[in-house]
Amino acid sequence: MFHRFEKDITGIELPALFTWPFHYVPHALCIAAKEQVERYLTTRTEWAEELQAGKMMGVLVVENKAGEIGFISAFSGNLAGTNSHPYFVPPVYDMLRPDDFFKREEAEISAINRKITELEFGDKYQKALNDVERNREEEVRLFAEFKVYLQERKRQRDMLRESRTGDEEQLKRESQRDNADFQRLKRTTRERAAKYQEAVDHFRRQILALAEERHRRSQALQKALFERFRLLNANGEIRNLCEIFAPTKQQVPPAGAGECAAPKMLQYAFANGLKPLAMAEFWQGRSPRGEVRHDGEFYPSCNSKCKPILMYMMQGLEVEPNPLTQIVPDEPEILYEDEDIMAINKPCGMLSVEGKSGVISVERWYELRFGKADHPIIVHRLDQSTSGILLLAKNKEAHKALQEQFIKQTITKRYTALLEGEVKEWQGVIDLPMMLDYDNRPRQMISAKGKQAITRYEVASKHNGITRIKFYPQTGRTHQLRLHAAHAEGLGCPIVGDDIYGTSHTADCAAEGRRLCLHADVVIFRHPITDEQMTIRCKAPF
Repeated sequence: MFHRFEKDITGIELPALFTWPFHYVPHALCIAAKEQVERYLTTRTEWAEELQAGKMMGVLVVENKAGEIGFISAFSGNLAGTNSHPYFVPPVYDMLRPDDFFKREEAEISAINRKITELEFGDKYQKALNDVERNREEEVRLFAEFKVYLQERKRQRDMLRESRTGDEEQLKRESQRDNADFQRLKRTTRERAAKYQEAVDHFRRQILALAEERHRRSQALQKALFERFRLLNANGEIRNLCEIFAPTKQQVPPAGAGECAAPKMLQYAFANGLKPLAMAEFWQGRSPRGEVRHDGEFYPSCNSKCKPILMYMMQGLEVEPNPLTQIVPDEPEILYEDEDIMAINKPCGMLSVEGKSGVISVERWYELRFGKADHPIIVHRLDQSTSGILLLAKNKEAHKALQEQFIKQTITKRYTALLEGEVKEWQGVIDLPMMLDYDNRPRQMISAKGKQAITRYEVASKHNGITRIKFYPQTGRTHQLRLHAAHAEGLGCPIVGDDIYGTSHTADCAAEGRRLCLHADVVIFRHPITDEQMTIRCKAPF
């Protein structure tokens, strides 16, 4: 499992601290290890189709007991139908072993599923359903015919009453008999319907009982499985997944927890006396539909499944600080101000609203400079990495009026961006619905289940594989411009410097280091108090 580097690494300085896995620049040794893994994968031609479909891989640079520097590697989930391959570290717990309790119980649950299917689509149940439906149709027909009969009988009695040729007492008795006949018909049809419905309910009770047993056994199996994932940390402590997730907001481990590459690698390192030095995860193959994943690119560990696990496993390691908490953005520039509103140039790296990371926000900056306000300041938001025009309200009336303009989409916003690659069309509209990728917050994904997201664009120039573009968002979804630019069904060209949806090349092309080349440069709106049309401009810094 321990692999020595094929290339000479004597000139590469070892990392001083272990990787912060949720936002990192891959260490040179991780890059060398990843390239070596990729070379190995090309020799496994029988895996080519599965790998092309997409798989997250990982490398962990380690020092062994002899002081040698090498690496170990892992894949997320399983590969070629198994959890175990000689080149990669084993799973934390192998639930795919044929004799394992998981496989046995899974087979029992599958047998229950088959029983449910057999009942639901069996001839007897289908006949019972058809009998109920046919009886319902027959009831409708009988009642319709009987009502016509009753109406005719009543019409005849009414004629006799009008002509004064009928015996009133006799007519009343006939009316009572007709009503009694109708009540007997209803009683008979109810009894017949109940008989047919009981046949259906007999099957439904069996199906419900099986479904409840399936749910109970599935819950018990999942809990038993999570308890068998016994994870180490650098302090030598052991906790299972249930214990790790218990204090978190979600409390229960999500499906697939513990099966990602990063926990597998740390578990093997701790269990075998290997000192973790640096870690990275990278994608192989096609991007999943709806997501943006680039073949061969590095990605951070996921928040939903991995963050609670890795935060526990890294206890005892000297870890890099979260780089997002180390950001010290420039001071915002005030572009316009009167007694009601303010427009600022929000710098790249500053949050719009206060968050948990500790990075300064526009809200806190405003409070520190102007004092605490007794009303909301922020009217709309820009991503932390996006710079440009942000409107602020200096009183409640202005905030409410500006918010209404944003809600009614009467405010025009324009963004300038640099894209990696050359966009084919000079102008167009991207209409791709978006939703949160719950396992990989704050990443967004394209999904028919998402909210409508529309972006109009105009290409300004194309030069040396870089497109300068103007975006006009018609909706305001989180990461809308970044995802619409990067996704294959959008423009297929990530924004330069995008560390979430971009590639390693985008950062190299960025005019100012690794910053996101996305800037809100024009906002047109009605003044919330005077109703004067306002145009605020702020030239892009790239």
